[in-house]
Amino acid sequence: MADLSIQDAALRSGLTEPTLRYYEEVGLIGPIAREPSNGHRRYDDHDLDTLQALACLRAMGVGIEDMRTYQANRALGHAKAGEQRDLLLRHAERIEAEIETLHVHLGYLRAKVALWDARDRRDADAEAEASEQVQAIIPRLAEVARR
Repeated sequence: MADLSIQDAALRSGLTEPTLRYYEEVGLIGPIAREPSNGHRRYDDHDLDTLQALACLRAMGVGIEDMRTYQANRALGHAKAGEQRDLLLRHAERIEAEIETLHVHLGYLRAKVALWDARDRRDADAEAEASEQVQAIIPRLAEVARR
C-alpha cells in the first residue's frame, strides 16, 4: 500500500500539487488522509488510481463536472456502465471533430506553404496550382469554424 507525499503523488499522477489540492477541495478525490503530527497529505494506492484516471480525463479536455460524473459512475460500477459509456463517447466525438478541424487547418497551411514556396521559386504554374488548392480549402475552413 502506497503512502505517498503530495510531491510523490503529483509526480506519479502527472498532475501538479495545486491541482491535487484543488481536486480534493472540489470533491473529485478524497478526503485525503493526513499525517497526525503535521497534517501533511498522504496518498494511498486508491488515491493514486483515482488521480491517474483524472489526469487522463484532464488530458483529453474533460471538464470538472464531467470528471465528477465519471468518478460517481466509476464508484457505482456496472450499474452506471451505460452512462459512463455515453459520457466517454461524447468526449470521443468531440475529439474526432477537433481532429477533423485540425486536418482542415493543416491542409490550409500546407497549401499556403506551397503557394509561398512557388512564389519564392518564381514558378507561376506551381503558384496557380497552390492558389487553387487554397481556394478549395477555404469553404472547409468556414464549415469547421461554424461548429
